[in-house]
Amino acid sequence: MEKDPPHVLLVNPWIDDFAAYDFWAKPIGILAIAGILKTCGYHVRYVDCLDRFHPGLSRLPEAGQFGKGPYLKTRIEKPGKLHDIPRHYSRYGLPDSLVREGIGDGPEPAAVLVTSLMTYWYPGVIALIKVVREVFPEVPVVLGGIYATLCYEHATRHAGADIVLPGLCETKLLEFLGDLTGLRGRPGFHSGELDTYPYPAFELQSAIPYVPILTGQGCPFRCAYCASVFLNPGLRRRSPDHVVEEITYWHEEHAVVDFAFYDDALLIEADRHIMPVLEGVVRRGLQVRFHTPNALHIRPLSREVAGLLFRAGFKTIRLGLETAFFDDRQAIDSKVEPGEFEQAVGYLKEAGFKGEDMGAYLLYGLPGQDLSKLERSIKMVKACGVRPILAQYSPIPHTELWHEAVKASRYDLGEDPIFHNNSIFPCRKAPFSWEEVRYLKGLVQE
Repeated sequence: MEKDPPHVLLVNPWIDDFAAYDFWAKPIGILAIAGILKTCGYHVRYVDCLDRFHPGLSRLPEAGQFGKGPYLKTRIEKPGKLHDIPRHYSRYGLPDSLVREGIGDGPEPAAVLVTSLMTYWYPGVIALIKVVREVFPEVPVVLGGIYATLCYEHATRHAGADIVLPGLCETKLLEFLGDLTGLRGRPGFHSGELDTYPYPAFELQSAIPYVPILTGQGCPFRCAYCASVFLNPGLRRRSPDHVVEEITYWHEEHAVVDFAFYDDALLIEADRHIMPVLEGVVRRGLQVRFHTPNALHIRPLSREVAGLLFRAGFKTIRLGLETAFFDDRQAIDSKVEPGEFEQAVGYLKEAGFKGEDMGAYLLYGLPGQDLSKLERSIKMVKACGVRPILAQYSPIPHTELWHEAVKASRYDLGEDPIFHNNSIFPCRKAPFSWEEVRYLKGLVQE
């Protein structure tokens, strides 16, 4: 008699925060792991605590544009260390009863895999792992993801998992599960060769309102505020044909229209990478829409690239400007030179993009930031006919700016990741004025 395959449960935890919204935010890492486990012969179940389309909800949250939308939320007690923040705190996602039901709905798994995203969202991770322990007290819990990688020691001490696997951990995870279950079939992929990896298992979701696409991992730039180099050392890429096949698959097999690129370096070496991808999309006549929540690098945005973005169906263009001033820019990054933003915007408008299609991220809350320069940057972006978007700075361990952030913060950033939360502007020195925030946000909206 053939033995049943080992069962593995994967869980995307709640978000505990002052605000959260589904801006094309899917845990692509754990869904990629799910795809790998399926090809290796495991039976996989998935529980998404943030599921906006769960069939057990009596009323689904209102849908937003292009697949985005609000999470269900429940107000909870604010962490005591954030008592000074004059905002309500909530748990975003499904009610506890539906999460427990989902976790327990099936045979006892060999292991439970939990992912983590923002470092300061760890309270939701801890709460979720406690629920898993109550439902399956003897089953090992494995934690991975961004919080587990950037704050490994904190996660090891506080999260409640049996094992914390930082970084790109699929090989170590398969070794662990093989030791646990005895399933040691050959993986259907070659580590590091991205074209050999299966697609992330988005089909495990209740619905697929959009699909995130990663055409590669890593970034050649070393921006002082970004942890990309630590999380994904080097730059690895899929072949253009492999990316086109994935977009075609989700569109034709699952009727997906909206795709959000998660790349940190989508336009780098555009003629050899993203341009062949988009030419393939155009050639196949795919009626799809593309979005760039992670921002596009400005320097490679040529007239030819802009035209192809428009023809391929890009609807949401986000540009990584960060600041319009260049006298001391080297302290944060070197990815934009004077005049390149204006030139790129000109090419985008020439291609057919309207002002409402384009936004430029401007960093707000950097250590020692000159707010008069931020104010003038906002006005410059608006003068170019582009929407300024305040990207609130979150201090991130293992970045070049981390030590400056620690010195500038009114909190002890190293003591607790809860203080990394960009909603509290942790690197604006006391006395901190919320009037400043209201003024700058009002200036953006004018």
